[in-house]
Order: sequence, then structure tokens, then C-alpha cells
Amino acid sequence: MIASINGRVAERRDDSLVIEVGGVGFEIFALAEICRQAEIGKPISLQTYLVVRENELSLYGFSTREEREFFMLLLGVNGVGPRLALAVLSALTPNAIRRAVFSDQPEMFNRVSGVGKTTAQKIMLHLKNKIKDVDGLEAAAGLDDLDTEVIGALTALGYSIVEAQAALQSIPKDAPRDLETRLRLALTYFS
Repeated sequence: MIASINGRVAERRDDSLVIEVGGVGFEIFALAEICRQAEIGKPISLQTYLVVRENELSLYGFSTREEREFFMLLLGVNGVGPRLALAVLSALTPNAIRRAVFSDQPEMFNRVSGVGKTTAQKIMLHLKNKIKDVDGLEAAAGLDDLDTEVIGALTALGYSIVEAQAALQSIPKDAPRDLETRLRLALTYFS
């Protein structure tokens, strides 16, 4: 297996990068954030996972080992292939996936393009006993209905789930508990 790659970004596409290593260009399908931040001509280092199929070899790239591990866990779900696993990780951080699993919120996965209700339930069931609590995350994972509505409104406006969760976390703890105020405060995070 090719576990990592260090090279120079030769080309950048929406869902992949071409990384030149020793005169050879490797196409690596990467998380959306990695593709957005990569700069042509700049060095890059990625953790990788090689998917071998009958008629193709595909490399998938991640910033951290944890992302790669979650990718491999998602591949174990019946009906989830590499592209869908990459889409899930592009929309949800590993901690967001943990929160969704620990707080039994399959709707977090439904917001990812290509993940339906059945697939979301399969992901939840598969990950339930495979991922571990990190620094008390399990106990503090639950989002109340109001916060779920705020995230839903932000994603409807076109923000990713990761961006919506970051905006939600930026809301002061003593902020009023009504949807309109919390949504307005969350939107100020983006300005």
C-alpha cells in the first residue's frame, strides 16, 4: 500500500490533485478542503489510501491519519464506495462523525450528497462500536433541536456541515435560545 506521498502540486482539480514526485505525476482524489487549499507549485504531504479494482488503481489523499482511518471505516459500510466515503469526509470532520454516531443523529449523514436514509442508518450501525470517545466528546455530543435547526438552515443556505458546525460553536454560551437570534449570530461567523 502507498501510505503517504510528498511532492509538489502540479495540477489542481475540483476533486483531485496531481502531485509530482520524482518526475512522475500521481492523481490523488482528495477531500474538498485539501483541493481548495492546494497551490500549484507548492509542496504538499498527504496520507494516502490505495484502492485496487479490476481495471484501475486509485489513490485517495488525506491531511491526517485519522481522516484516512475514518475513510477506511466508511469503506466497510455496505453500499459505500471510495467516492461516497470521500464525500462524507469532505462534509463532516471525524469529530462531527463521532458526534452524529454518539448522539444517534443519522440526519447529519443525510445532508451529504448521495447519502440517503438507508445508507445513513448503515453508516451509524457500522460505526457504532468501531469508533471511540475522544476527550469526553461522547458525553457532550448531543445537539438539541434548536441547534439542529440552525445547522439545517445554514446548510440550506449553501454552507457545508463543517462550516455550519463551526458557526454554531462560535455562538456565545449566554446567547438567547431562539432560532432567529442564533441563526443571525451564526451568520456573523462568516462575515
